[in-house]
Amino acid sequence: MFNDLSSPLSLLQTRRSGKPRDLIAPGPDADQLRTILDVALRTPDHGKLAPWRFVIVTAPQRAKLATLLEDAYRAEVPGAGRAEIDAMHQFAHQAPTLVVALSAPVADSKIPLWEQQLSVGAAAMNLLHAAHAMGFAAGWLTGWPAYAPAVRDAFATSNERIAGFIFIGTPARPLQERPRPDYDKIVSVWDR
Repeated sequence: MFNDLSSPLSLLQTRRSGKPRDLIAPGPDADQLRTILDVALRTPDHGKLAPWRFVIVTAPQRAKLATLLEDAYRAEVPGAGRAEIDAMHQFAHQAPTLVVALSAPVADSKIPLWEQQLSVGAAAMNLLHAAHAMGFAAGWLTGWPAYAPAVRDAFATSNERIAGFIFIGTPARPLQERPRPDYDKIVSVWDR
């Protein structure tokens, strides 16, 4: 199910995030997901600390995740309306595959925390590239669930944080390109 692209560079040039709500089955099977995660583990990692973890939320666990999100949201927003609660359930059930990326820094390391946090971002990006290379689309979301203490505690230890929820599946419709930053506004030559 690999994309038929002429080169690794064209693969990188065509990666596009898919909106998780628009990702449908099929998602990666267990072997494909293993390959995708193996690629994520090949991330730059100063000190060989692996300051990240991944948690797979299986299809049978999605209802439990929805309940967790609803309960946590109601605890933080006691007057939450039906639309807000429905949004929590929709978040939990979108796309066929869900991987939670966790920042798991090694506290007693000489490697600065910032470098460890950058590494989890790189690991998540490698996961997105691998999903694309296998013919899937993926979307990396944070939002309220990533920062809610009760949600974090369900996935992480006390020193870990949710870096994002990565949803993987097949686009329900062709992905649209979005405007990209202007090269000349973002890239400069140091001239001091």
